[in-house]
Amino acid sequence: MSTTAVTPAEKKDVRPFGWRDKLGYMFGDWGNDFTFLLQSTFFLIFYTNVMGISAAHVGTLLFVARILDAFTDVGAGRLIDTLRPGRSGRFKPWLLRIMIPVTVMAFLMFSPFVVDGAYGTRLAWMITTYILWGSVFYTLINIPYGSMASVISNDPGHRASLSVFRALGGTLANIAISVFLPLVVFVQVAGQSQMSGTRMMWAALGCAALGVICYLLCFVNVEERISTPPKAKEERQGLGQALGSMITNRGLTGLIATALFMLVANMTLSGMMPYMLNEYFNNGQLLSIVNFVGLAPTLLLVPVASKLAKTFGKKEVSAVGLALGVASGVVLFVIRTDSPYVFMLGYALLMLGIAALNVLIWAFITDAIDLQEIRTGERNDATVYGMYSWSRKLGQAIAGGLTGWALGWIGYQSGGVTQTESVLDGIYMLGTLVPALLLLASLLAIIFWYPLSKKRVEENVAILAERHAAAAAADPEQA
Repeated sequence: MSTTAVTPAEKKDVRPFGWRDKLGYMFGDWGNDFTFLLQSTFFLIFYTNVMGISAAHVGTLLFVARILDAFTDVGAGRLIDTLRPGRSGRFKPWLLRIMIPVTVMAFLMFSPFVVDGAYGTRLAWMITTYILWGSVFYTLINIPYGSMASVISNDPGHRASLSVFRALGGTLANIAISVFLPLVVFVQVAGQSQMSGTRMMWAALGCAALGVICYLLCFVNVEERISTPPKAKEERQGLGQALGSMITNRGLTGLIATALFMLVANMTLSGMMPYMLNEYFNNGQLLSIVNFVGLAPTLLLVPVASKLAKTFGKKEVSAVGLALGVASGVVLFVIRTDSPYVFMLGYALLMLGIAALNVLIWAFITDAIDLQEIRTGERNDATVYGMYSWSRKLGQAIAGGLTGWALGWIGYQSGGVTQTESVLDGIYMLGTLVPALLLLASLLAIIFWYPLSKKRVEENVAILAERHAAAAAADPEQA
């Protein structure tokens, strides 16, 4: 296997890294989330309540799509890594190529054009629009967007700030989608709350238009500064070799394990909160407050996260946060509070612990990409990101199944009936102890599996800087 590096070189004719890059990268995540959060928030209820599709059929589609994504995510990453960069870089051009297809497909996915058609027609519409939106077009814009952070700057502090602004963008988009859109798409009909298919379609069109604007703002404000010419085909690793080298990259596999357990914990919490408030505390209206309490820690961490990472290290800050999350979940479980406000305090601390990892998680990927280059001579930015992206989708599928299965295990009865005391105990456990145990697994993975401490990251950056300088001196055309 050839490991002759085609060394990245920093472009000399672009402006220095600054606020434009941070804000531009944030807008890129907004662009993604205007369709991704729209799907994750409203897809199930739209197709069951408006389009009349069986929930089992919707669930089967979501599960099968995750398997398909294992091929499309990695395949897209490999495609992007092997193509020659365009005039604006390797990754930025994909924003312009795919922003219209991905947003148009999101609009069609929520358009009730065939609502009066046969069941097979409606089912085919759901499957076709979802696969084209998620497994094809969203993949082809999300993979290059996520990979872009590694070529905007090779400075660990800059990369940490990009991760923070990406997390900020996701949080603000979440507030817009989960807080404001329900006020638009739900209507009262004869005293019953219903989703309006027509309103949902126009909301999707608005989100699609905003998504295009955000992608354009990302494109014009972000600069790719690190240029990596592709290797000749005969020198390049084959797909099997590349994937094999990534499986032995502890930076990548440790990150996947850490993020997978954290993501399942986070989404399990999100899925259980409606039951916790509505059933255990008997006050579903408090869910809006709890949702804000869950998002607030991210907003609080944004101003200081990159400074904390620069001072103490991303791994170290995240490990402390995960430990706080574990402790908060265990304490909530032990005290078994009947006060929703005491619970909210513990929940805020738990979510603060998760946020300590979540706001920096995207910078971990760039460190894993650096390690991949050191080990193999190839960066494989998009392929590495593709593997990580699929692992996140797998976590989402696991969390979705876990919540439903667990409610069945504890004997939860649907239909608005009064739950037994044992079921209420089970709901409380699922909203406190189970996430704490999942976060414990994440904590153990980042401590004992993930190897890229602050010291190791700094050493890797120095190694690559030395290699790049030597390559530039030997071949001035790369400088």
